[in-house]
Amino acid sequence: MAKEWSRGGVALHRDRHAPATDPYFGVRLWLQAETRHGWVWAYNLEHLDLIKRFVQAPLREGIPWHDHGRKMTVVARLPAWMQQAKNRDEVLRAIARIHASLLRT
Repeated sequence: MAKEWSRGGVALHRDRHAPATDPYFGVRLWLQAETRHGWVWAYNLEHLDLIKRFVQAPLREGIPWHDHGRKMTVVARLPAWMQQAKNRDEVLRAIARIHASLLRT
């Protein structure tokens, strides 16, 4: 993950093909799975459930501020490949793998 200064703030950019790490502590996140497009990761089970519900939704209504380029919600900040319907099954399989890994421990 590389830090980049942008208008007085720090923007964190990471390689989508590298495992996700916590930006503060630098440790690898526990809830993650790799796909051919990149990594699906979550900070906790609630975050993972939110991603799953968004990806499963057959109809996603537009958010009023989304048209202006401001992405203020967690799901609006998901990578484009995760938001595409053609990748829905792959993302849901990755989420299922994450859940299965929790049952093994």
